[in-house]
This record gives sequence, C-alpha cells and structure tokens, in this order.
Amino acid sequence: MPEAKDKSTSGRSAAKVERVRDPKFTSVELAELRTMRSGLTEEESKVSYWRRLIQARIDVINSDHTGEEPVEKLSRLLTDAQSSHRRVAALSVGPIDDIPPLPDLSALWNRVATETATERDALIADLERAEEDLSTYRRELHDRIDGVTAELITRYREEPRLALVAMEERLGIA
Repeated sequence: MPEAKDKSTSGRSAAKVERVRDPKFTSVELAELRTMRSGLTEEESKVSYWRRLIQARIDVINSDHTGEEPVEKLSRLLTDAQSSHRRVAALSVGPIDDIPPLPDLSALWNRVATETATERDALIADLERAEEDLSTYRRELHDRIDGVTAELITRYREEPRLALVAMEERLGIA
C-alpha cells in the first residue's frame, strides 16, 4: 500500500498508511460490515474454545496417570479460558462460505478413549486432525476479520462521523 508522510505536532515525521477501499465490499453497507465483523468474531470465539477443549482432551488422554482424575486435569487445563467462552462448547461451529467443512465436533467429543492402544491412538489422531482443521479455519476467520476491519477503518477515516454513529448505536443513544 502507498505510504504518505505526515508531520506530527512534535515536528517528527510519522509514516501514515493510506487505506484504499476493498472492491469486494463495494456493495456492502456499513451496518452489514459491522454485523459481518461481529458474526466472524463470534465464530472465532467458538472455534478458539473448541481448539482449547480438543488440545486439553489430547493432553488428558496422553497423560501418564499422575493420580489426577481426568476431569480434574481437564478442568485445570481450561481454567485460563476467559469466562465468556465457558458455555460456548455447547454451541456448534459451522463452516463459512468456501472454507472446507469441519469435523463433527460433538461426535468426536463423545468418543471414549478405550483401553486398547489402537483405539486410543485412533482417537488421538482424529482429535489432532480436528485441531488442525480448526486451526486452519481459525486462520481463515482471522483473515476475514482483518479484511472487514480494514474496510471499516477506511470508511471511518473517509467519513469520521460514521464512527460516532456506530458508537451511539452501541450505547443505545441513536
């Protein structure tokens, strides 16, 4: 992107990146962009939470029987999760548009690690594949969130009062 030099009040030069509207958002209204960003962010939260659950489940299955009960270990591993994510596990995660389909997380989650090494290894392999798929999906969501956010910023810079309207709507003032 082209850069323009901008003089700050202290006299030092600061690089300012010129933002250009993304043609793929030409026909998208501002309110729709905000809704899109909110939906993508919500989906990313679900995906992140499921990734943490899957990673913790793999850790529990792989644990070397330290005497700690698996439920206790799982609880301990997830204690650093933000409280807003605690109930998200019950929510489904579905692919968006052209992103490859995700594994059936609820079916995978309900599978039990049995006593045989072969079945245990198969479950771990499936969990690792699911974690990989979720990571790929999450990266795609981040790219889309970044694109929508950049478009919002560009529009707000073009017409700063739009940012005030957005704040008023959020606060219920409008």
